[in-house]
Amino acid sequence: AGANAPRVQWTSLSRENPASPPMFCMLLRKHLAGGRIAAIEQPPMERIVRLEIDTADELGRPGRHTLVLEAMGRRSNLILLDEGERILDCLRRVDADMSASRQVLPGLYYRPPAAGERLPVTEETQVGFRARLSGAETEQRMEKFLLDQYFGLSPLLAREIAFRACGEADGRLLSATEDGGQARFQGQEQFWETFRDFQERIRDNRFTPVCLKQNGKPVEFTCFPILQYGSAMEVERYPDFSTLLDDYYAIREQQERSRVRGAELTRSAATARDRLRRKLALQERDYAATQDRDTFRMRGDFITANLYRMERGQSVLLCENFYGADYGGGAETVSVPLDPLLTPQQNAAKYYKRYTKAKTAEHYLKEQMALTRRDLDYLESVLEELEHGETEQDFLEIRRELRESGFLRACGKENAAGKKDRAANRVFRPREFRISGGFRVLVGRSNRQNDALTKSADHRDIWLHTQKIHGSHVILRTEGQAPGPDAIAQAAAIAAYYSQARESDNVPVDYTPVRYVKKPAGGRPGAAVYTTYQTVYVTPRKPEEDGRKNRKDERQ
Repeated sequence: AGANAPRVQWTSLSRENPASPPMFCMLLRKHLAGGRIAAIEQPPMERIVRLEIDTADELGRPGRHTLVLEAMGRRSNLILLDEGERILDCLRRVDADMSASRQVLPGLYYRPPAAGERLPVTEETQVGFRARLSGAETEQRMEKFLLDQYFGLSPLLAREIAFRACGEADGRLLSATEDGGQARFQGQEQFWETFRDFQERIRDNRFTPVCLKQNGKPVEFTCFPILQYGSAMEVERYPDFSTLLDDYYAIREQQERSRVRGAELTRSAATARDRLRRKLALQERDYAATQDRDTFRMRGDFITANLYRMERGQSVLLCENFYGADYGGGAETVSVPLDPLLTPQQNAAKYYKRYTKAKTAEHYLKEQMALTRRDLDYLESVLEELEHGETEQDFLEIRRELRESGFLRACGKENAAGKKDRAANRVFRPREFRISGGFRVLVGRSNRQNDALTKSADHRDIWLHTQKIHGSHVILRTEGQAPGPDAIAQAAAIAAYYSQARESDNVPVDYTPVRYVKKPAGGRPGAAVYTTYQTVYVTPRKPEEDGRKNRKDERQ
């Protein structure tokens, strides 16, 4: 009953339960647990579904409750009614301040939303259609005419009817005349025939589950074949609507979870990354300045060699360039700036000190830049993990990892109360897939899990990772067998999918036995070095396309 995707369907996807159930969920458990759905009703062409449920109270007395889904976009709601149609409670309460015409509150009698003046698309006749058409504005688009006059049509289907009627999805209710004027749309008969064809398809339940995809990504779905996009969209048919909806919403729900649950973590990690980028830019600028330190030493040497000629208060020393081309481009005479408030000896000491300081700074900056690049690389990998986060546990684990790495402050209240991190007490399993040959493929969900996965793997297992691209550690469990090229390619495609190169083609993935993979000393979580590897080029692919996901482990 979410505002973004309200619907009723069968699903084969395993969804994660929250740590504690919401209050409305507790109420549904109280009244509906052990009940049996006796009927499912939907008013014609309405976005309302009523589930009539036979239940029993605490004493075993039979009764009936009704669960009503109003699938109406941002006004979507889930409402529990008793036998007398009185509201027991609802997912979203609507009071008089929110809506003066219809309140949805516990204790009130349930009233369905007003139907409005629009007509159900299946009830229109040819006479009525022409009457409505004659009263419409000539400049109005056919799509808007249909949506204003009828309900039961989506904007996509309204555009499809317009396209099939006049050849244009944005066609209008007029056409040009021979004298350059405008006349009412001449194809009324074709418009009606197209509209009637859709009516008959609906009445006869002749529906086709169709998903429109662009570059392999689901964009829209509908119940009829779509022609308006031509070759700009891939039209994929599904065996049933539930499979279609699972496929369509799986990606959207993952993105939504990542957006909502991972927003704070992403913001914190991105802020830390940007800070490190600025820090690295300053370090590189200071490092570049140290490369010109020999100039300071040479100036000190010029002053020292000409002390007998110099006087206090002198601002410039003109002397012979005995360093030749190494200083000043080889000029015979050079000019050395001096501080007139210092003695010649003090000016020379000042230049030598700047030379020594720059030399020391070079060594220090090298170390600091290496650490900054290490931390920057680590945060890039964390941001990649957040993008692939799927469950609440994923984000809890990444939060803990960032806190332990010092990039996220611990919650003060939680520390003060002495509570333990719940994420540390829960089993956190890697993603697991099956590929050809029966091999198991394990994919780390966080940098800490990447380390643990590689460390616990058998030395004969195959370790895979995208080449010089942030991504998860992937382990191909061999069980002592030798995986063939197909198994390697499928595991590499999974490694590419769970990396920054997810949207690319021909991605290089390195693979090597686990025994050749080591964690560098002092490295951040997820860091690894490896030798004696091979590289395969693959196209990232959704794991479900390669094998069957282990649902049992996912639920646990």
